[in-house]
Amino acid sequence: MGWVQAPCHQETHLGATAGDLLLRDARGDFSAWKGQAQCVYLDPPFLTGEDYYLRMRVGEKGWETGKNPLILPAYSDRYDSRADYLAMLRAALENAKMLLNETGSFFLHLDSRAAAHARLLCDEIFGESNFVNEIIWAYQTGGRSMKRFSSKHDVILFYRKSRRHYFNITAVPLPRSEIRSNHMRRCVDENGRSYRTIQSGGKTYTYYDDEPVYPGDVWADVSHLQQKDPQRTGYDTQKPMALLNRIILCSTRPGDLVCDLFCGSGTTAAAAAHNGRRYLAADISMAALNVCRKRLLHTALTLTAPTGCPDATLNAEFIPGIAFHDAHLIRYDPGPDRPVTGLDAVDQWSVGFYDDRGVFHAQANAARRRQSPALPEMLQLPQLRGTPAILIADIYGNRSVWLQEEA
Repeated sequence: MGWVQAPCHQETHLGATAGDLLLRDARGDFSAWKGQAQCVYLDPPFLTGEDYYLRMRVGEKGWETGKNPLILPAYSDRYDSRADYLAMLRAALENAKMLLNETGSFFLHLDSRAAAHARLLCDEIFGESNFVNEIIWAYQTGGRSMKRFSSKHDVILFYRKSRRHYFNITAVPLPRSEIRSNHMRRCVDENGRSYRTIQSGGKTYTYYDDEPVYPGDVWADVSHLQQKDPQRTGYDTQKPMALLNRIILCSTRPGDLVCDLFCGSGTTAAAAAHNGRRYLAADISMAALNVCRKRLLHTALTLTAPTGCPDATLNAEFIPGIAFHDAHLIRYDPGPDRPVTGLDAVDQWSVGFYDDRGVFHAQANAARRRQSPALPEMLQLPQLRGTPAILIADIYGNRSVWLQEEA
């Protein structure tokens, strides 16, 4: 019995934290979520004039060694003019404001190329009175210049939606040991607790070593991702979880909705899910959404994007059981012009049910990761009502849903 592709526009997953992934431009229609977001974080293109890539590891050996990755387009940061770039950014900022509720926070992540122009746009759209902070994220990674001072920071513009703004800095404490305090006098109280004191303006200020301190507007304690960091997905310009954890924890409560309209590698959505928040993540790149999908397979995910890989072929079988079908993935070929074929061409696969609305409901998932480079070839599907189906996400960024041909 053969397999045929079925048209599919959406897939759903079981999990603990609800979220949506959308194949959509940041300037698109997000009115269905109007006023629902507690935090919107945008990490748009920086106006660099460059193209960026996803380094996709291939097969079990590729995931074990990192060698010979497939280089896929991720996104382009090329614009005909600064005016075109700012028009794109304006539309994204207007969507961000529309998504926020009245207590919400907005964070815009850029660098020196566009930060000043973006500040003026944000003042116009959110109102100058709703500016909260210009956060400097300082780091040491990257090259060094001998012709100027090396660029070693990004800018994160922080705005509120209104005066009802929610903010909880106590949710993001730092250990006091990380703060330089050599200029303070060190003492020990009668209970043996170490503290430091300093006099200023005729007053004595006391700081206990075991009490937390909180970040200022210069974040030099959050490291950029190193080349061998286990968080790395291969997606260019990926941001670290620690950065998004801080942004999300200070501006939201558990269960709140966090939005990212340039989701890229999916760090915002992953941090939201990790901290018990819902997420809405969108990108125009299917390669980006496949990276996000892998990071979020443990969540109650709804992914809205068309599927299809016209030249692909699949060989698989369902083996009936008492309570489950055993789904066995035998071979997948993405097409005649692809250099990698067979199961090495599969990055992720799922078994589930296909309904008459063109929605695939995943019940079990498998994906290659650094911790588990071998792809499981067998998944179990509960015997529930519906048409059994298989979804393949391949290394080229294609997603396809497959049904068995009727005999």
